[in-house]
Amino acid sequence: MKAQETVGYQVKTAWQAIAKMYNRLTDENGFSQAIGYVLINVKKGGIPVTKIAPNMGIEPTSLSRLLNTMEEKGLIYREKDTVDRRVVNLFLTEKGLELQKISKKMVLEYNNYIFSHIEDSEREVFFRVIEKINALTNDISSFSSFSKQ
Repeated sequence: MKAQETVGYQVKTAWQAIAKMYNRLTDENGFSQAIGYVLINVKKGGIPVTKIAPNMGIEPTSLSRLLNTMEEKGLIYREKDTVDRRVVNLFLTEKGLELQKISKKMVLEYNNYIFSHIEDSEREVFFRVIEKINALTNDISSFSSFSKQ
């Protein structure tokens, strides 16, 4: 089997192309792709810091460094929850809100571009297949044939 015929190769090369495009666009606007993802995940009323890492699929230690950088750049601020003092909520500053709009615009424009070149039926199949691949991949540990040999 050729590498190009594997699921991993196709998903990885597609993601690398997407990431490269987002990195170029965010860099042109003075921030990083990772910062853009955090900005998109913060809703108007804030978000608990503990919910951001799972949303983005990154480790909490990496997120901590990223949030510190964002705070230093004046994009976010943190506040303890008024009800549960153990929870720290993340909010966007005015500068963060501006970059959030840019980030959302980038994502929407990319999706519109891709969707304008793909039939609705193809898009529906793509999402069904990629969701199935994701579910099967997440469930793979339950199969003995994938365990250590």
